[in-house]
Amino acid sequence: MKFTERLQLETQGITLSPSELSIYLEEEGIAVPDSDYNPASNIDKRRVYSAALSILNSVANNPSLMKSYKSDDISISDFAESIQNRIDQLERKIRMMASNDTQAISSTFMLFTGV
Repeated sequence: MKFTERLQLETQGITLSPSELSIYLEEEGIAVPDSDYNPASNIDKRRVYSAALSILNSVANNPSLMKSYKSDDISISDFAESIQNRIDQLERKIRMMASNDTQAISSTFMLFTGV
């Protein structure tokens, strides 16, 4: 699996061009976005999660998406709250991950959380 494919798995439902995905991955230090992704590497996981977090932050910066929609009998509400919850989950996951491939868990933890 390539880095771009792994990032698409993490951000399902968000459509980005291959060049846009490459930019997000390059910003996280992946010089060749079409290189192979190593699922056993904490560094690779952290970079993919950080790129996904950047994508979610970019989507959250679009004010036209932050409203409730109703189409026929389907309503999509609280998009802003849902995306913020996912951003918080990803941030927490990144903080808890090991920062290199030799540690099992990160040595940092969250003492306080915002409500």
